[in-house]
Amino acid sequence: MALKDRITEDMKTAMRAGDKDRLATVRLLLAAIKQREVDERITLDDAQVLAVLEKMIKQRREAIAQFEIGGRSDLVAKETAEIGVLQGYLPAQLTAAEVDALITEAIAATGAASLKDMGKVMGFVKPKAQGRTDMGALSARIKQKLG
Repeated sequence: MALKDRITEDMKTAMRAGDKDRLATVRLLLAAIKQREVDERITLDDAQVLAVLEKMIKQRREAIAQFEIGGRSDLVAKETAEIGVLQGYLPAQLTAAEVDALITEAIAATGAASLKDMGKVMGFVKPKAQGRTDMGALSARIKQKLG
């Protein structure tokens, strides 16, 4: 089953169960997917849906940081709950050892020797790690290995 179809089925399940918080989050996700499809005039595949998911999770993490500064623990809890729902659609996360192995493999395959080759390494690793690890942390690790 395609990821988008699974999300749609989860929306129906949440509606039937009366789970308003989960329903609201799933509807936001479907709206973001639909918006991108309309804007780009395409039907999103699973990789593109994962990109939408990652963007939404990143937005919520940034909002949490701002709400914590503002002392809004109620909004922090809401955003954290939304992240929990959204992460349920991501594939299993890579361990630190798996990420390091992937980076090492990419460096060997691309012949990267310095920070100038960061783009090559990122281009090799990104398709394999998309949705399975935080891209910001991945980028920092690649810099550390190449530096």
